[in-house]
Amino acid sequence: MLSEDRTLELIRCAKLGDNQAKEELIVNNTSLLKSIVKRFNGRGVEYDDLFQLASIGFLKAIANFDESFSVRFSTYAVPMIVGEIKRFLRDDGSVKVSRIIKSLGYKINKYVEELKQNDMPSPSIEELCEKFGADKEDVVLAIGSSRQVVSIYESVNDDGNKPVEMIDVLPSGEGEEQMLERIMIKDMILSLDERERKIIVMRYFSDRTQSEIAKELGVSQVQISRLENKIVKKLKQKIS
Repeated sequence: MLSEDRTLELIRCAKLGDNQAKEELIVNNTSLLKSIVKRFNGRGVEYDDLFQLASIGFLKAIANFDESFSVRFSTYAVPMIVGEIKRFLRDDGSVKVSRIIKSLGYKINKYVEELKQNDMPSPSIEELCEKFGADKEDVVLAIGSSRQVVSIYESVNDDGNKPVEMIDVLPSGEGEEQMLERIMIKDMILSLDERERKIIVMRYFSDRTQSEIAKELGVSQVQISRLENKIVKKLKQKIS
């Protein structure tokens, strides 16, 4: 990980058109980019494409970063990167279905509706395959394609003059703020040296006591207490 001073130095060079400085910033922040990209896996976009989007957001963060913000660059960059990926998913991430499948879906819907009007039972997938001479996979896809797909970024309400997106009203176990906090915490922990990182992980993520850690590392409990205070102080300085 780069020091904050080195990061600022590279940002200044990058803003002057130094491509090597940009490359060094990206290479040394790859773990941050990957941690963000992983949050968007399973959205129908290839991992490499997501990483490219994250890199674009990162470069935009470099171009727009102002040292007078008095925040760490990574803290500023994370929302920019997330925003770049979200914009792509909102604007270009829709599922495209062929005209043939759409046409089949229309015919199936019309046929099922006619059966309902005549108080006839709904047909099975096999019956629909026989009726329309189509493969089972195509029938299933056609039925699914005829259902309206709603984007999680679609405006569903208007709060005054500000549109409200579906993602903002859906319940979630982890909101965007929590996600960003988790990413930034991970970034800060990765900036520690191996011993410091091990102490923090054992103390705060594995719920180990200072005595247990001291025994495993072969030092005294007093030493662990001093090291822990030092590490916590260092992390607080990174946040401010």
